[in-house]
Amino acid sequence: MTDAELAAHLAEVAGRILLDVRASGMFEGKALGKAGDATANEFLCHALRAARPDDGLLSEEEKDDTARCSMSRVWIVDPVDGTREYGEQRSDWAVHVGLSVDGAATVGAVALPGLDGGTVLRTDTIAPLKDAADNPRFLVSRTRPAREATAVCEQMGGELVAMGSAGAKAMAVVRGEAEIYLHSGGQYEWDSCAPVAVAAAHGLHCSRIDGSPIRYNMADPYLPDLLICRPEYAERVLELVAALD
Repeated sequence: MTDAELAAHLAEVAGRILLDVRASGMFEGKALGKAGDATANEFLCHALRAARPDDGLLSEEEKDDTARCSMSRVWIVDPVDGTREYGEQRSDWAVHVGLSVDGAATVGAVALPGLDGGTVLRTDTIAPLKDAADNPRFLVSRTRPAREATAVCEQMGGELVAMGSAGAKAMAVVRGEAEIYLHSGGQYEWDSCAPVAVAAAHGLHCSRIDGSPIRYNMADPYLPDLLICRPEYAERVLELVAALD
């Protein structure tokens, strides 16, 4: 099984597990989020250690083993990206399984189990991008729209679209439901590794909001900002961000 096949398989199975946990009726709200996180994390971490024992692993729900920093290949996973949305019985949450090779998000899969029939977007199965909207749609947090995104959207005559998890937002650009995901409110490597790998594989621009490359497997996994967008918008968005006070 290739790395991409493994990532897609594990993301899809973890998504099914999370739907089963939710359908059990044993948990609600925050308790549901905690149960889902713990169950999916146990599956993903055990499966990755069994399938790729020589690789490093970084998960939101595991104590960080900093020995990974000396490794070339490190799996970076988020068992439930959008725990709030998962606990609220919404569809805009995701499962991330990404592989960083020498600091770059190289392989990955993002499962969107809450969508009808479930969907897994992956680095080895590429669909052409759909036509862009006439006015760019900017994906922002449901509760805390990023200042930069709000300002740039206004200057470009765009539209703000509120959505839950980072993975759901990134995949909305891949799926043609929006053009730009500009985030500056603070994230960690597991929030974006798999989404960036998938988005880049589909031909989207992926960078920090200052235009620099996004690097993974750092000693401190805090990764506060990113831009994922259609390539024709990248230069303009970066110019406008740089001009903000």
